[in-house]
Amino acid sequence: MKTLICSSPRNFEYTNTAIPVAGPGETLLKIKRIGICGTDLHAYEGTQPFLSYPRILGHELAAEIVTTDAEGFTVGEAVTFIPYFNCGKCIACKMNKHNCCETINVCGVHSDGGMREYLIVPSYSLVHGEGLSFDELALVEPLAIGAHGIRRAAITEGEYTLVIGAGPIGLGTMEFAKIAGAKVIAMDINDDRLKFCSEKLAVDYVINPKKEDALEKLKKITTGDMPTLIIDATGSQEAINNGFKYISHGGRYVLIGLQKGEISFSHPEFHKRESTLMSSRNATRIDFERVINCLKKGSINPSNYITHRVKFNAVKENFESWLNPSTGVVKAMIEIE
Repeated sequence: MKTLICSSPRNFEYTNTAIPVAGPGETLLKIKRIGICGTDLHAYEGTQPFLSYPRILGHELAAEIVTTDAEGFTVGEAVTFIPYFNCGKCIACKMNKHNCCETINVCGVHSDGGMREYLIVPSYSLVHGEGLSFDELALVEPLAIGAHGIRRAAITEGEYTLVIGAGPIGLGTMEFAKIAGAKVIAMDINDDRLKFCSEKLAVDYVINPKKEDALEKLKKITTGDMPTLIIDATGSQEAINNGFKYISHGGRYVLIGLQKGEISFSHPEFHKRESTLMSSRNATRIDFERVINCLKKGSINPSNYITHRVKFNAVKENFESWLNPSTGVVKAMIEIE
């Protein structure tokens, strides 16, 4: 089978490898779609903190079942899967927080992922396709990241919610914030992304902190209160640290984005607001099911996300371009026949 390996930062190599054979508790998938996300781009750049090389990237996948022993699933069925493989035994797993298992193995990060024609996954990780297209199924995982962050945040109706970062994860976060009834404020330094937020997602307000005084505009929007919920989806150390100054008194700050460095903020300012800081890692089956339900109902339009499409044999020559914001890429989708 044809396989694309990221051998080192900014280096991809195609190779031929044997089709794997599934064992007990495993399912063999034929990959049909691979979505490209920030994790893949950061891995390619060499800035993903949990990844080592060489590595086969890819975890936003849609596939057909080739062989399986999973109860209720059938050969030929269109599926996606939860790519955060867990031990099932640690304290987090016992609390049904498999998304932050102590020994988590994220497909395409800690172990080889789906940039190949066939992939073996644990049978427990399968998720029914529920009649969704392969394109839609490949969007479920990234949308679930945002859905999980919003569930963590426990939004109340009409709450001013600032989402920093209008990349694919941030956009999905905004979608679910709106579904939850929030008044959403999008912040990004890319005007094209902000235009996308306004026109495609009907976000209530947009801010470019490079071109306007973000603090003053937030005060104006919230009539001086500031947002009660801040969500970072940038993975930028500067953006994450700056986010602390936007929190209202009694507000919450949820970090979906991840970066390698240290978080720095004024403890007195944070303390006097009685602020809440929490991380949001990956997603759970509940979040996957919520995304699938929203896609089936039409609450989310998948065509808003897929802006670029390539065949598997053209990934190497196109991948570098997806790092450039000027290309207008939101979600690149790889097709495998």
